[in-house]
Amino acid sequence: MMQSSQIRSRWIVANGIRTHYSEAGDAEKTLVALHGGGAGSSGASGMGLVMPLLGEHFRVVAPDSIGGFGLTDPKASTPYGLISRTYHTSDVVDALGLQRFSLIGNSQGAWSACYYAMLHPDRVEKIVIVSSLTIAGSLGIKQAPNAAMEALIGYDGTRQGMKRLLEAIIVDKKRITDQLVDERQAAATRPGALEAFREMGRAIEYVRTDPILSLQTRWETLLPVLTANIPTLILWGTADTFATKETAQAVAAKLPNALFEWVEGAGHQVQTDEPERCAELVRTFLNG
Repeated sequence: MMQSSQIRSRWIVANGIRTHYSEAGDAEKTLVALHGGGAGSSGASGMGLVMPLLGEHFRVVAPDSIGGFGLTDPKASTPYGLISRTYHTSDVVDALGLQRFSLIGNSQGAWSACYYAMLHPDRVEKIVIVSSLTIAGSLGIKQAPNAAMEALIGYDGTRQGMKRLLEAIIVDKKRITDQLVDERQAAATRPGALEAFREMGRAIEYVRTDPILSLQTRWETLLPVLTANIPTLILWGTADTFATKETAQAVAAKLPNALFEWVEGAGHQVQTDEPERCAELVRTFLNG
């Protein structure tokens, strides 16, 4: 999936789950990269353009999440939605023997990165949040539905539906290659994947509405404390129509200790629209 000579395809068994991950670089410092939640997403398709650039300075590990993503076993259970996804992230880094590292996450991946850091603050050096409506929701920030959100939620299993999904989160249309569309479509429609993706969506809603579990997703107090104690960078695209500029500004206001950077002209996948600028900002932050 968007593989190149600079991105290595790897497999590992993480707490019994056959998990695929992509890897770039071999430096001492490790960056765990968590992809977003759109159908067919994966470590390579979500982070593939920025991974070789960051791989010049870090070891970048980008797992395919449970929930029907990438090539990871779609039969893996996700009863608690993104909470389950975070537990899987924990299992992956443990299986790889990673003790201390930084995290970058886009959209839902940013939520998992932050939740992992809340569970294991002693193991996380720094955090990079990339355009995340899920983070905004956990801060109590509401955003009205829009066309980009409908394109993601409304993915119907067709190639045209996948192209609409990608056009909603990537502004630079030349980045939406036939290879990217076909590979994400293949991942999203392999046996069991679409059912797993829909089950993940139902589980997210279950957690959001359960009176006990939902407390784990309300971060108005906890996330400001986290970002005051673990250095955090927030990247947001000025052309993001999925998670709007107004949402970004509200997130920045609630997390005053985080460093906030606009990325001009980028959409929801900042790392895909502007990989060079994204890599420069991340590299400077992690090495600073």
